Amino acid sequence: MDQDVIVELKNVYYTYGGDWALEDINLSIYHGDFIAIFGPNGGGKTTLLKLILGLLKPNKGKILYNFKKKGRPIGYLPQTQFKGDFPIKVIDLVLMGLITKKSWGFWFSKREKQKAEEVLDLVDMLKYKNYPIKELSGGQLQRVYLARALVSDPELLILDEPTSNIDPKAKFCLYDFLGKLNPDITLVMVSHDLSLSVTKINKIACVNKRLILSPSVGFNQEMLSLIIGEHLNHSCPVAPYYIEGELPVLTKKE
Repeated sequence: MDQDVIVELKNVYYTYGGDWALEDINLSIYHGDFIAIFGPNGGGKTTLLKLILGLLKPNKGKILYNFKKKGRPIGYLPQTQFKGDFPIKVIDLVLMGLITKKSWGFWFSKREKQKAEEVLDLVDMLKYKNYPIKELSGGQLQRVYLARALVSDPELLILDEPTSNIDPKAKFCLYDFLGKLNPDITLVMVSHDLSLSVTKINKIACVNKRLILSPSVGFNQEMLSLIIGEHLNHSCPVAPYYIEGELPVLTKKE
């Protein structure tokens, strides 16, 4: 395993009990990468993230880790979060990012509380530390969730659709912030947002059961075919007509 690789997936397959949700996945995540993952709904993007996180175990293949830090080397910003009316303060939500199996309930040390304040300051939310989360805007709340993911000083930060519930201005602020975090923190982000091309991503992956990785920020034809599909070499029941010549004359196929 290359020493610069922090996570490596080798010939990974996963199923929820029926067809393969992911098949023959090979992916090397290098220190300092900023990878954007695209794909259709149901294509396996979130499943891939959960495999990397260790929340799911592959049915076949293996996942190797090469983290240098102990503790919690992966930070995670999931797509599904608390509802806005959940009765919790901002600072307490961030501190949840430090809870482990060995934690003593909801008790935190002075140093842990100081660290939570530091990451809130990093995302410009420290002044809201004692606010109930229900009083925050969507963009503010997303920054608090990001602080929760960062409070454990992860080497790898995984984000699942981080801009899905925020406005366009907040979206580009988030992209700018993530660009500043990288390359100190390796980033893997699932998104449907093609405006990611303006960010500092250095690789693109397309996932639809299989995975294709581009070592650049461009899409090739194979990647587009994987996530969009092709209209070739099959009988199409919904389009029995085609356009002939230069004029839009519909002619029925023989």
